[in-house]
Amino acid sequence: MAGAPVESLAHAPDLSILGLVLQAGPVVQGVMAALVLASIVCWAIMIEKAILLGQLQREVRRLADAGDPAAANGEGLAARVQRAAAREWAEGRDHGESRGEYRERIERAMRETLAGTLRRAQTGTAFLATTGAVGPFVGLFGTVWGIMGSFQGIAQAHDTSLAVVAPGIAEALLATAIGLFAAIPAVIGYNRIARRVAGLRADALAAIAATGARLSGRPPRGGVAATPRAAE
Repeated sequence: MAGAPVESLAHAPDLSILGLVLQAGPVVQGVMAALVLASIVCWAIMIEKAILLGQLQREVRRLADAGDPAAANGEGLAARVQRAAAREWAEGRDHGESRGEYRERIERAMRETLAGTLRRAQTGTAFLATTGAVGPFVGLFGTVWGIMGSFQGIAQAHDTSLAVVAPGIAEALLATAIGLFAAIPAVIGYNRIARRVAGLRADALAAIAATGARLSGRPPRGGVAATPRAAE
């Protein structure tokens, strides 16, 4: 009788996270592995976007503080947007083109450069949205599959004791937990990136409007009036 508790402890199921993963069936293990991999990719995307958006924030501030666009150099967003404006500004106004149309042409060139950069900044965010939307359901699939396996184990063992039921249920619930662990940061990261990109776009468009108004009101190449370019 004295050895019964020791024997019971020796056969007690391992309910640690590692133990549950190792005891799980191949389908549940596959679900867990896919969710962990998705979570790693999501964190990599969020870290990379945080660095990139920080750089773009500084570039937008430079754009707002920029002076003569003809003197812009470098390959940053501010320099590229200024060079796009300088090209249109240097051509002058078309014959019959109003100052408003001239300004719109300058701003359109700047907006096109900005749009390309912001599109590249959002590359990969669709994976965050997909993981946030699908992750919990993938985890739930692993849970349902694991519970089905637990019921099959109960039927085969003809035993409904906690020692038989608990490991399978715990393995199944762990799949749901991993799904939530992957999905929740992905959703938060996606929303945060979307808000930051929207804020950067608004700030950059304000700087572009100010630059367009300034350039359209002064002549290119140091003239005293806007120089009409030859009609094509």
